[in-house]
Amino acid sequence: MKRLLFAVAVAIVCAAGPAARAQDHVQIGAFADYFRLDATHSNFVGLGGRFGVTLVRHVQLEAEMAYDFNQAFTEGFTNTKGGTVGFEQTNLKVLHGLFGPKIETGGRVRAFLTLKGGFVNFRFDPTQASFSTFTSSVSGLRSSNVDGAIYPGGGIEGSLGPIGLRLDVGDEIYFANGGSHNNLRVSFGPTIHF
Repeated sequence: MKRLLFAVAVAIVCAAGPAARAQDHVQIGAFADYFRLDATHSNFVGLGGRFGVTLVRHVQLEAEMAYDFNQAFTEGFTNTKGGTVGFEQTNLKVLHGLFGPKIETGGRVRAFLTLKGGFVNFRFDPTQASFSTFTSSVSGLRSSNVDGAIYPGGGIEGSLGPIGLRLDVGDEIYFANGGSHNNLRVSFGPTIHF
């Protein structure tokens, strides 16, 4: 199944290439990411990047990935036999990967809607956030806690020539333990169009 999904994604990107060249519209961007994990009431901040290709006028196909740095929060545990309570620091990092269409209005300032699907990966890791911890997170996805996710959202984007700024706001919903979990996600950053 994963190979089939990968083959479909590659075919879409390859088919979109000529359309993107004809319209001269590929978008690359970086962003700062805010993620409010509702289950633990924790706030995460991280960095991410995205790549978009125009399929037809006002419709892009985008892929994005964000890495939210560790967030320490305190969890209490109660020993039922002795009635004692202990507190431990838990270092949690989050990796998001999303893929899907973006539908936008025209002009220098554009509003857009998006619906992306993908994954969210939660990691308990006490090591400092760095490029090597990001690459080990990506390479270890198959053996770790990966949950499916969808992201309905929208935002606004403005540009002067090939350089622009973009603000996204949405609900990143991940599916775990037999249920869905809604989480606020906001991203903001520069884009380059060519």
